[in-house]
Amino acid sequence: MLAIGLFINYVDRGALPLAAHLIQDDLHLGEQQLGLIMSAFYWAYTPAQVPVGWLGERYGAHRVLAAGVALWAAATLLVGVSSGFVMLILLRLLLGLGESAAFPCASQILAATVPVAGLGRANGFLAVGYSLGPAFGTFVGGMLMARFGWQSAFLVFGCCSLLWLWPWLKTPVRRLAQESGTDRAPRATDILRQRALWGAGLGHFAGNYTYYFMLSWLPFYMVRERGYSTEGMAVVLSGAFAMNAVGSYLGGWAIDRWIARGGSLNFIYKLSMALGHGGAIVCMLAIALGNQPVALGAIFMFQLLCGIASPGVFAIPQIVAGERAAGRWVGIQNLMGNISGMVGPWLTGAIVERTGHFQYAFFLGAAIATLGTCAWLLILPKIRPIRWAGGAAGGTVPAAL
Repeated sequence: MLAIGLFINYVDRGALPLAAHLIQDDLHLGEQQLGLIMSAFYWAYTPAQVPVGWLGERYGAHRVLAAGVALWAAATLLVGVSSGFVMLILLRLLLGLGESAAFPCASQILAATVPVAGLGRANGFLAVGYSLGPAFGTFVGGMLMARFGWQSAFLVFGCCSLLWLWPWLKTPVRRLAQESGTDRAPRATDILRQRALWGAGLGHFAGNYTYYFMLSWLPFYMVRERGYSTEGMAVVLSGAFAMNAVGSYLGGWAIDRWIARGGSLNFIYKLSMALGHGGAIVCMLAIALGNQPVALGAIFMFQLLCGIASPGVFAIPQIVAGERAAGRWVGIQNLMGNISGMVGPWLTGAIVERTGHFQYAFFLGAAIATLGTCAWLLILPKIRPIRWAGGAAGGTVPAAL
């Protein structure tokens, strides 16, 4: 159910970037205005991460997530009946507020219900959900928009999102016996003092920048700069986003298999992050400088490597923080990571409007991916549970670290 919820999350989040070129023509907007609409999502999504993480720990992640889905489904639905720049901004803010519940609540639930030796596959499976979301949304949304207008996809997606709530409210959440207890939860200041938080947060920022850049602007880039039709773009990019799902599953499976055989948890998670971020540098440059076949291959390779790194983004804080702090830790880390969403789509729009092409935007993506590689490998310390003052360590970990 969490994987399906995150699938829906990314279908709804990606609908507006998919429709960007149609909205531009219909509402006569510039690239910078489109960038502002895309960034508006993160103006609400990013600052809400920390309070939502606290709410999940205080009132139950299961209930807070349900409220978030109801809010973002309504925002998606209403885009289908909006017709102005200001209204689109407001609805993107509402969408961001609702979707802010997804990752802090999901991480808190996984930290309480999944052993550390299974977190790679669990997070990989969730990553399959949010990777298939753009693949499905791009293909189905693109076909709907081409035949019935861009508003149709928002109406269909919003209504379908609401259907998830009924089975979710009937889904039980059972905590692991070894994770339950009465130990005092760490204070926010205890969490903020951790070097691991700042290393993971900076790495998350860099990974989100390149991923959101591709998610927000790739449909527009394929149509305007590479000459694809709406239908052709939808087919190609749905295949590329599907590669992200393949990488997510394989990455999670390989991580847990390595750990089950006695391998170093620290080594395998850092290796997966290095592959994802180091590969992004090469792919950004290849898209910027290569011809059409090279650029297309780099788009597919980027999605595959991004998927391989996906399980570690949230498994690492779940391991380090444990059940008692995972909600707030992921909230803080996700806040840091999503600052990129607040500025990245707008900045890309400004670069494209000023230069007339995407080349410098891809160069910037490569530079930020370099920063992320350094953060995961050099700033993040050894990956292991923190033994919080007055309580137990973050989680139950295999002997080999």
